[in-house]
Amino acid sequence: MSNREFASFEEFWPFYVGEHKLPLNRAFHYAGTSMAIGTVGAAVLTANPLWLLATPVVGYGPAWFGHFVIEKNRPATFKAPLYSLRGDLRMLRYALQGKMAKEVERLHGPLAGSGASEGAKSGAQPAEDGTTNGVTHENGAVVGGNL
Repeated sequence: MSNREFASFEEFWPFYVGEHKLPLNRAFHYAGTSMAIGTVGAAVLTANPLWLLATPVVGYGPAWFGHFVIEKNRPATFKAPLYSLRGDLRMLRYALQGKMAKEVERLHGPLAGSGASEGAKSGAQPAEDGTTNGVTHENGAVVGGNL
């Protein structure tokens, strides 16, 4: 599947998000995309283009692991490489803004065990002992509250 099979990136985006529903897969993508950006930055800052040889390895390695081992699907890179790269960058931006889990839910509905729990939507919940539990982050970690 090539970029031409999608009329626009906006048409591709829901497909891309659907291939990245699991938070752990997305986490591997965030790591890979960040490291790839780092190698490009290192190439520029050191004026050494050899850093660019590492870019696809550190970028695709973690992402493909996330697809094949965790999400158990084929990377969108094989279907639409340019849109996929743009999707990786948008997904990282949304993650840094704390919006990616909600975007998955908006496009594909709530996912059991994804970390997008009711606690994340409704805020802190008082426990039986009177303490306030925090909000569940998209990676499943509980953030905030007093324990």
